[in-house]
Formats: sequence, C-alpha cells, structure tokens
Amino acid sequence: MTAAAASLLMGAVAMASFVAMLFFLRHWQQTRETFFLLFAIAFGVDAASRAVLGLWDLAEDTEPLVYLARLVTFSLIILAIVQKNRANR
Repeated sequence: MTAAAASLLMGAVAMASFVAMLFFLRHWQQTRETFFLLFAIAFGVDAASRAVLGLWDLAEDTEPLVYLARLVTFSLIILAIVQKNRANR
C-alpha cells in the first residue's frame, strides 16, 4: 500500500470516528447519561489520533504515543460499560 493510500484510509477512519463522536454527543445532550459522554470523548480521542497519523508521517519513535492514545480510547469505553452495568444493579 502506498503512503498516499494509507493516509487516505486513515483520514476515512478519522472521519468515521468523528461522526460517531457527534452521534454520541447528540444522545448525551438528550439524556445527560455519562455513558454517552464517555463514548463521545473516546471517539474524539480516536478521531484526533488517527487524523494526526494520516496527516504526518510519524517515525517509529512516536509509535508508543499512538498506542497510548488507543489505550485511552479503549479504557474510556470499558469505563463507560462498567459504570453503566454498575448503575443497573
């Protein structure tokens, strides 16, 4: 895969994450549930990290930062799910 194609695909994934963030923000505004807010933040972090990856050719030295952003994203999603399940008990 060429660098241009990889950047294009990364931009598409960033856009999809941004749209998901807007979707969850809209539901959070309607319900004010923390679940939707945490999901919106998680997809916002994912969209930002993927946009950075698509725009700049990052060296291998910054690869841990990419995984740190993904760790934050998935941790927020897990936190939202755990918090929602504890509220239902």
